[in-house]
Amino acid sequence: MASEQQTVDYIAEQMRNAGAIRSRKMFGEYALYCDEKVIAFVCDDRLFLKITESARTILKNIELGQAYPGSKDYFVISPDDWDDRSYMVELARSTADALPAPKPKKL
Repeated sequence: MASEQQTVDYIAEQMRNAGAIRSRKMFGEYALYCDEKVIAFVCDDRLFLKITESARTILKNIELGQAYPGSKDYFVISPDDWDDRSYMVELARSTADALPAPKPKKL
């Protein structure tokens, strides 16, 4: 089951104060970027945040899950938490800060 565009748009809007937030459709699902770093995936209308120690200290509940069969584990962010804009911003910003800069694209 593919994610709804409105779900992705809502999550991105909730995170918008964390930095430059955008989404990109990939394989029928979505990647979420913060300042050009992939921080999360939205798959089957569920939010999967990349695992970082900084996000771990912020999480209200730690639940792990796979974004798709065979993927590595991610933090699963409950839809109940999506309405808390400051929480979503804090998760997005702390995750982006903990991730390395994207590799330059080859020309």
